Amino acid sequence: MEPRRLGKTGNLISPIGFGAWAIGGTWGAVDDDTSLAALHRALDLGVNFFDTADVYGDGHSEQLLAHLRRERSEPFLIATKAGRRLDPHTAAGYTAQNLRAFAERSLRNLGVETLDLLQLHCPPSEVYERDDVYAALDGMVQEGLLRAYGVSVETVDEALTAVQHPHVSTVQIIFNAFRLKPAEALFAAAREHDVGIIARVPLASGLLSGKLRRNTTFAEDDHRQFNRHGEAFDKGETFSGVDYETGLEAVERLRPLVPEGATLAQFALRWILMFPEVSCAIPGGRTPQQVADNTAAAALPPLTEEQMKGVQTVYDDLIRAQVHPLW
Repeated sequence: MEPRRLGKTGNLISPIGFGAWAIGGTWGAVDDDTSLAALHRALDLGVNFFDTADVYGDGHSEQLLAHLRRERSEPFLIATKAGRRLDPHTAAGYTAQNLRAFAERSLRNLGVETLDLLQLHCPPSEVYERDDVYAALDGMVQEGLLRAYGVSVETVDEALTAVQHPHVSTVQIIFNAFRLKPAEALFAAAREHDVGIIARVPLASGLLSGKLRRNTTFAEDDHRQFNRHGEAFDKGETFSGVDYETGLEAVERLRPLVPEGATLAQFALRWILMFPEVSCAIPGGRTPQQVADNTAAAALPPLTEEQMKGVQTVYDDLIRAQVHPLW
């Protein structure tokens, strides 16, 4: 995989990374042996960027990555997130003391002395405007607890606020064929401020894999079962906020655009990589085969103008009017 620059961190990372939400939990049944096999397979295939959070399995996802680091000698980056451990999750909780405590817990979980990248984990919108929050993060960089920091956001407006702060290195945002606004309204500003874009939920919670059907069932502990309408956390996190039936219809219209020999999921990931502002897409991988399928997307030829226009048309016809205007 041809590496891409991760914003002002200067790190060169694989364009397909590893999203470690699923191996932590809330995606149905997982087991550690399979999860570790998937992590090892990712490294074998050239993946060197792993994204996790302190709340994925209450730190278990971080601990699995620590296990990987103990077993492998090659260097790789781990990005984690902080803030969602707050209860209640309010802007007032984003204090220097709390952020430090979250960072120190992640350091212990990951078994390291310095975090490669710490991201604010979709805090309330007002947090992105608070200079004291960025000052706290700057202080941890100066102390050597962090190498760099960024933000994970729900809306484009939050991202646009964050990139104005000089030491924000990355923005993680939902970006896929069902969520085009980042390309329309954010990417130019990210390029101007040398901020790397990490595309999360790149397969729209599996909708863009093309494997889901109207009769597909999900486990009770799978967020695709319990959070379809935002019952547990932000609605936009599940199926990118798209109505399930509409998403299935859009998938059928996208299938004819997929090149021969590729899967819909690979096509959807390659579409994301057509945008040079994207440093990395982070699909989840619960098995070695899923990891192999995901990373193969980076080897596909560039998409044609007709394919790119086709995705735009499906979005305009079926999705644009349905998603939240801030997404």
